[in-house]
This record gives sequence, C-alpha cells and structure tokens, in this order.
Amino acid sequence: MSGEPLLEGRALHKVFGGYSAIVDVSIAVRRGSIHALIGPNGAGKTTLFNVITGVLPPTRGAVLVKGEDVTGARPDRITRLGVVRTFQSVRLFSSMTAHENVRVGRHCRSRGGFASALLRVPFRASAAEAAAHKRADELLAQVGLQGKQNVRAGDLALADQRRLEIARALASDPELLLLDEPVAGMTPVEVQESGRLLRALRDRGITILLTEHHMSLVMEISDTVSVLNFGCKIAEGTPAEVRSNRQVLEAYLGTGEVV
Repeated sequence: MSGEPLLEGRALHKVFGGYSAIVDVSIAVRRGSIHALIGPNGAGKTTLFNVITGVLPPTRGAVLVKGEDVTGARPDRITRLGVVRTFQSVRLFSSMTAHENVRVGRHCRSRGGFASALLRVPFRASAAEAAAHKRADELLAQVGLQGKQNVRAGDLALADQRRLEIARALASDPELLLLDEPVAGMTPVEVQESGRLLRALRDRGITILLTEHHMSLVMEISDTVSVLNFGCKIAEGTPAEVRSNRQVLEAYLGTGEVV
C-alpha cells in the first residue's frame, strides 16, 4: 500500500442553518487501502460523503483528489477523476436488467456517452457496444452475479442489488470507491461474502472508503478506521488502535469495553 493520499479532506466544515453537521474534519485516504468511517447515526458520515463527492459544497475547508483541489466541484467532474460512490438506499434502475444497469455505469467513460449510443455511428458504435457488453459480463461475474445478467434489478434479492450497485460503480473504472452502508440488511453469510469481495477489489488496486455499522466487518477488512461523533473526528488509526480507544468505546460504542 502506497503512502500517497488519493483523497484528502482538509478541515471540512458543513453548516445547515445553525447546525454544524461536520466540524473541521480532516481525512486522508491512502491509495490501495480500505478506509472505514464509523460513528453513530447523525455523526456526520453521510454529510462527509456528500461533501467529498460534490453533492454538497463545504461551508469551509478543502477537498483534494490526487492533489487536485476539487472543493465545490460538480459530482460529474469528481467522477471523471475516478471517485465513484454508492448510496445507503439502493438506487438502481429497477425495471432494467442487471446487465443494462452496469452498461449505464459505463457511459461516463465512453467517448460519446448516451448520444453516441443513440446515433449508433457505424462500426465504431457497434465496436463500443460490444466492448461494453463484454465489460458488463466481466463485472457481473466479478461481484458474483454471473448468470443473472437478464434478471430485472428490481427482482434481485437485496444482497444482489447491492452487489449490482458495486458492479455499476466499477463500470466507470474508479480509482476510489465510496460505499455508504454496503452490507446493510444482509445476512451474516452475505456480509462475509461482501467482505471477501471488498478485499478482492482492494487487491486489484481499487481504493475503498466506506461507512458501515457492522463493526465485525469493519474491524476485519479495514486498514484504517476514522471515527466521527457529533460531527467531529474523535479517533483514527488501525482497527486494533480504534477498538481499544477509550474515547471511542465511551462516546461511540457506549460500553467502555474492547470489542
């Protein structure tokens, strides 16, 4: 794992009216790592994700991707720099097949996007479509959805829908993948399968920043864990360091005991 930060948030602050959702939060996500962001509901995790990905502008502070200042940039610009996210609630095109959903994710990397597909330029369009079909098949197999290419997304089980979201995100060739609660609602077996998938993605060179309430998974797969509470970062370190941090145990876990 390189020590180079792929993503940096510097003293990020976001205020809604008189409420500070995140307060001077700094974070550096190292290339080739799995970096977990944990904290209780309302701690500011999703707000931080939204600021990083351009959904919300910060009240103050800076966001850098590969050293480039993208503070307040539109989400599409940040996506083109290789930062792609999923959401806590599933956001698939439910009436489209799994294969079609993944191909939609590929459009931001195609030269002509939707316009090229609609115009169907002879030869070049057909070659691009063939490549997109092949890539979609590869990604579906990579996340464990081989054989389900033609199933409507809305007919897939929840765990498969979340895998499909990851496949669609991978279609844009991200360097950094932001996952918001990727195993929410999954069974213990499905959680373990997802953990293996995330480690495999990291081993293929994809950096991952995730928010997650499933502490066993976080402690098992993460290289670095950052902890938010009431919008402030209260701890950061390896899983072993965080799980034995007294402030984390009292403020976040509420037990005073090592987990």
